[in-house]
Amino acid sequence: MHDSFPPFDRRWHLGKNDEELAIADFEYALLRCVESFNTWQQECLAAASGHKMSATDNVVLHVTRMNERPKTVTELARLMNRDDLSNIKYSIRKLLDAGLLEKVTESGRRKGTRYRITPEGNVLTERFAELRRQQLIPSIGSISGIRQRLEATAGTLNLVGGIYEQAARMIAFHRGPLEEDEGAEDDELAD
Repeated sequence: MHDSFPPFDRRWHLGKNDEELAIADFEYALLRCVESFNTWQQECLAAASGHKMSATDNVVLHVTRMNERPKTVTELARLMNRDDLSNIKYSIRKLLDAGLLEKVTESGRRKGTRYRITPEGNVLTERFAELRRQQLIPSIGSISGIRQRLEATAGTLNLVGGIYEQAARMIAFHRGPLEEDEGAEDDELAD
């Protein structure tokens, strides 16, 4: 009776052959993983802080603390592989208003505005890290051979990320202007 059902069809507009299907399946899994990761960041940060903040706010906070040294907007964008500086600046403003980041102006520097984590931000990031240790690390750690699998996956993601970045540059180089580009102001920031 089950023989009358048609075979499962995995093809779609992004995957017409086996290679395209594998890439489309990877992209779809990556998309779902990124969204799950963002939800995790938001929920863990909310639990640690008692406030609703975005995944970008969380990343900006932790990357600012990375290596315990102040960073400019440009450095944060580079470390996060982001070019939407206005969204990063918005997160910085929110974190400044919340008392989690502070401006550091260093005399003698051409671009002197940097941001560093405050003592309150340090407490929050430590609370976040502890919740992560309690809730996330044991679950992921229970997967057999996970450290090696994560290292291999990170290497693959870095490699594939570079390919996507190059493909995006090529498309941006060869495409025509967008409607939003017409009359757009200069995107330069004053750090």
